[in-house]
Amino acid sequence: MSKEMEAVDKVFKALADPSRRKVLDLLYANNGQPLSALCEQLNMQRQSATQHIDILINAILVTVVWKGREKLHFINPVPIYEVYERWVRKFEQNRLRFLHDLKTQLEGENDGKA
Repeated sequence: MSKEMEAVDKVFKALADPSRRKVLDLLYANNGQPLSALCEQLNMQRQSATQHIDILINAILVTVVWKGREKLHFINPVPIYEVYERWVRKFEQNRLRFLHDLKTQLEGENDGKA
């Protein structure tokens, strides 16, 4: 398996869990949070939160920056964008093209008059 496919698999695995998606939502709303703040909002023990966050870090969805003795967590949207580009965008383009063609056809049948 290529490194690119392994990276995509890690992203899908990370996004598959609702607790990890909640971590991403929390970081999206307030980026740069320490583990203690995330644990409070997740209603889970530090060890469980750390395991979820480690999976997100491994998938490169979360990055860590040390500020003094505090470890801050930041969302990295690039892997999600790459999944979007590869798996969502191409399907969305076909749907939008169909809607555009349908609109053009319908407007052409009545010369744009309602």
